[in-house]
Amino acid sequence: MKHKLRNALMSESGMTTAEYAVGTIAAAGLGGVLLKLLTSPEFQALIWKIIQSSFTFLFIN
Repeated sequence: MKHKLRNALMSESGMTTAEYAVGTIAAAGLGGVLLKLLTSPEFQALIWKIIQSSFTFLFIN
């Protein structure tokens, strides 16, 4: 009986489910931040400026 109780208390079954839940929440939060960042006009202007600079550097030598 003592052995079964110790095994039940020390068992880590179910931990992977909790880890998946935390990982899913973290991924959803990161996705939300990236979506907000990518749809902001300031970030879009920055990306557009970087792309224009890259093409100017590549084709005007």
